[in-house]
Amino acid sequence: MQVHFRVNGSAVEVQTEARTTLADCLRHELGLTGTHVGCEHGVCGACTVIVDGAAVRSCLMLAVQATGTNVVTVEGLSPPEGLSPLQAAFRQHHALQCGFCTPGMLTTAHALLATEPDASEARIRDVLSGNLCRCTGYIPIVQAVLSARDALFKANAVASDTPTATTSPAA
Repeated sequence: MQVHFRVNGSAVEVQTEARTTLADCLRHELGLTGTHVGCEHGVCGACTVIVDGAAVRSCLMLAVQATGTNVVTVEGLSPPEGLSPLQAAFRQHHALQCGFCTPGMLTTAHALLATEPDASEARIRDVLSGNLCRCTGYIPIVQAVLSARDALFKANAVASDTPTATTSPAA
């Protein structure tokens, strides 16, 4: 089957079998190996990608279901100039551990902070509870997401306080 969708901002067209999962399509057809496949049952969260803004388990979604969607993988989270605030926080807080769960944790947290930039610690813990980490690195992971949330909040506050060309500083 011919499948058309966007991945990390680029339009892709893939010839794949109807039974191919999105995870396998991303990894084997498109070479985006940052999406990890763990349990293949949607339980571990290692394969989480963002589809039209929502975190989804790509091992449970068929590639043909992605037709017409916008998919973001862990590779698409990095801005051209380096690490995103979330990735930098993972690095700073040593939340990477062995790295197998990291792509799913990053995409899950990114989708959460994009829709709930003021997510509480309890909400962050609840959302991340669907992602398994065998290294038991949950505390640094939660600390990293909290740190990124705070950094993004500060950046958004500064941006909203910055006068525009049409606004005078005295206004």
